[in-house]
Amino acid sequence: MKRVSFYALVWLVVLWCLAPFLWQIVTSLKTNAEIAALPVTYIPRHAGLEHYDALFTRKPFARYLLNSFVISGTSTILCVGLSALAAYAVSRLRMRGSRLMLAALVVISLFPPIIFFFPLYEMMRAAGLLNHPLALIIPYTTFNLPFSIIVLATFFRGVPRDIEDAAKVDGLGRLQILWRIILPLSTPALATTAILVFIFAWNEFLFALTFMTNDRAKTITAGIATLSGTTVHETPWGPIAAAVVVSTIPLILLVAIFQRRIVQGLIAGAAKG
Repeated sequence: MKRVSFYALVWLVVLWCLAPFLWQIVTSLKTNAEIAALPVTYIPRHAGLEHYDALFTRKPFARYLLNSFVISGTSTILCVGLSALAAYAVSRLRMRGSRLMLAALVVISLFPPIIFFFPLYEMMRAAGLLNHPLALIIPYTTFNLPFSIIVLATFFRGVPRDIEDAAKVDGLGRLQILWRIILPLSTPALATTAILVFIFAWNEFLFALTFMTNDRAKTITAGIATLSGTTVHETPWGPIAAAVVVSTIPLILLVAIFQRRIVQGLIAGAAKG
């Protein structure tokens, strides 16, 4: 009986979390008349894909998707690569102040990115990077470095030093040890870190909306924000719902594919931390 109650509670929580996304799917399949109709219908009577068609024909939504993939993917690769080097130095090399450095990273990670908004905007404007992917890649990479270094350093410390010592005897240098030994053994932590960084970059809105004013340079979050009617009463709820569904599917697929690695990384990191 306890097991049945537990699984029922789990499914209730899952349905509660999925309800907003499921409602967006339902709304995206309704006609405009049915979306505005009262009482509310929970199952579309005339389901169709007209809002998805309008989404890609009236706006360069495919371009928004491509921009988001490029910016998020590049930020993830840079962040994981740089944080792996820093985490290895902090966790495996005998350095004075390594614990103080990690504590400082924890403190830095607590600051919300919005406090850097105005200085970053002025820097990007002065450098001529507005409407350029680097205007988002640089801050996204920087904001996620403290968290990534902490996660990877915690995991690297759990790798037995005997393996590293044996690699040194075989003549491998520090970078070779990191590339051939540490990183392959830390795949769960790398996958967890990469996915969390990617999700942050994919979902970020404020910097994307402000730094990317050119319609062809916008990311998917900024593109959804531009889907509006001429008046408040003409808000295109159907295309907006379709855009939300399209923008969420890549994240769902990403997490579904790497979910085992994510769980392994989180469990291992918690146990070793």
